[in-house]
Parts: sequence; structure tokens; C-alpha cells
Amino acid sequence: MDVLRIIARAVDENGIDPDNLNLTTTDPRLIQMQKKYCKIDLCPIEWATMHYRPIIPGNAAYAGCLAALLAAQLFYGIRKKTWSYMGAVSMGVLGEIVGYIGRIMLNRNPFLMNNFLINLIPLTIAPALLTAGIYLCLGRVITAIGSGNSRLKPKMYSIVFVGCDLLALVLQAIGGSSDMGVKIMIAGLISQVVSMVLFFLIWGDFILRTRRAKLSGSLARTQPPLYDQLRSTKTFKFFQWSLFIAAILIFIRCLYRVAELWEGFDGELANHESTFMIFEGPMIIGAVLAMTVFHPGRAFNDLWIPAGKGVHSINGLGDSAAKVEPMEGDEWNHRADTAYHRV
Repeated sequence: MDVLRIIARAVDENGIDPDNLNLTTTDPRLIQMQKKYCKIDLCPIEWATMHYRPIIPGNAAYAGCLAALLAAQLFYGIRKKTWSYMGAVSMGVLGEIVGYIGRIMLNRNPFLMNNFLINLIPLTIAPALLTAGIYLCLGRVITAIGSGNSRLKPKMYSIVFVGCDLLALVLQAIGGSSDMGVKIMIAGLISQVVSMVLFFLIWGDFILRTRRAKLSGSLARTQPPLYDQLRSTKTFKFFQWSLFIAAILIFIRCLYRVAELWEGFDGELANHESTFMIFEGPMIIGAVLAMTVFHPGRAFNDLWIPAGKGVHSINGLGDSAAKVEPMEGDEWNHRADTAYHRV
């Protein structure tokens, strides 16, 4: 009886003896039950969901770069009062940092599912928050340049594309490590890719229509004088390029993640760290760097809030920045000048 009690205490509820694992089995169910007892020097790395141990220096460096960018985003966001943009981008960068911490944890123990999920989920969904920040900027850019050449009202850009982002975010968040979870996650990534393609098409269409209006001489009549000084600055021009560069880098990263997850976690691409270190970290760090160096608060200054509300005219701009119907002619020009100096 004593021997039986010792044996009973030696195995868990699944009959697994932590001190005597079956390391030669090929039974996926048995491997899954034994994984929680695995150690680096005991079990084959192929038993882990990710078939390699992420390197600490590279992942720690990425986390450090992102932490510095997060601090800069918080500084500019608070100083310039770009609350919505700061919230979206900061949460995205924070998610990236958590994901790289998860990768460092995987280096210590690649067999723990919690470590894998801490790496997988934040790194998958964080870029959707970054693109939400980009979408919040586009409507303001169109308001400043002149919404007369846009097929959508400026506010609709945020509503439509942030809505698409939320859908992608939900799909990616509810996905997981199971086969069905991977398929749901891929659906979320594809949704994000499609919304970004649509974003590029609509933005490109606006640029073309604006250039045609400029060539025809009709552009000046559709541009609010309130933003004349803003449009003439190099900072505003660089800011627009930074949005484009950031969006392209995130788009490349999303294409990579779709290809990576398409084969599943056992696929070659999902288990090739060099590819990950090229197409994940640098793409996101480059995007956030562009969004930080040319921060919208630096470009718009006090016009960030009026542009966000689609203000084309001047009445009530003072403290409330209320939107009213656009005016034309000398009255608009005179009041625009006065209001700009008040802002």
C-alpha cells in the first residue's frame, strides 16, 4: 500500500510522471500533457510551439527601442494634447514591448504556453492600434488641405477605417494557438491588410484629385484659409510623408505575418527567427519612429483639435472650436487671419 501511495503521488491526474517523461513518444496528446514539465535541457525543442529559443540581445534591443519611442509618444501627446492619437499609438507600442518581453521569457522556457501567448497576442494585435493612429491623422490632413476633393467627409475616414481596425483587432485577439484560433487570427490579419489597401487607394485618389484641382486653378477656392500657414510649412509636408512611410512599413509587416501564420505554427516561416527579426521588429520600430519624429502635434500644433472636428470656418473657434458652415470671400479671409492668431 505504501508503494502504491508513493506511485500515486509521483504522477499527475493524467498519469504523467514529471521525473520520468517519455521523450521518444510521437503522440501529440501525450507530448501536450508532458510539456508543462519540460525544461530546456530535457525535452526536444520540437515539442515547443515555437521550435527555437528567441535570442535575448536582439529582442531586448527591440523592446528598449520601443520603450524609448513610447516615452517620446507620451511626452508629445501630453504636451500637444493629441489624446486620441496618443492613446492609440501608445497602446500599440506598449503591446509591442509586452510581446518582446514574452519572447525573452520564451528564451528561458520555450515550452510554457503562457510565455508563447504573451509573445503571440500582443505582437499580433499591436500594429492594428498603430494604424488606428494613422487613420485618425488622415481626416485632419484632408481637412487642412481641403476636403472638397475628397470622396468622403474627413470624419468618415476615422469612422470607417478605425471601425475596420477594430474588426481586425477583435478577430486577432480571439484567435489562439489552436488550428481554429490560427485561422481566426489569419482572418483578422487579412482584414487589416484589406483595410490598408482600401486606405491607400482612397488616399491616393484624394492626392490625384487635389493635384488636378491645383493644375486647373480651382484648388485655392476649396482650401480653408485657417490652415494656410499650416499647409505652407515643411513640417506638415514631412508629416504626410511620415504617415505614408509608417503605413507602408506596417503593411509589409502584416503581409509577413499572414504568410507566417498561413503555414501554422509548425511551418518553416513561423520557426525562422532571422526572418522574424527582419520583417517584424524593424518594420514596426521604423513606423513608430516616423510617427514620433514627425508627430502630428508638432505639425498641427493648436489646430489638431479644430482639424479633428472638421472645422472649415471660424465662428466659435476660440475655446470650443465649434464647427459651422464654411464662409467664402473676404469675410472668411479676414476672420481666418484673426482666428489663426488666436489659436
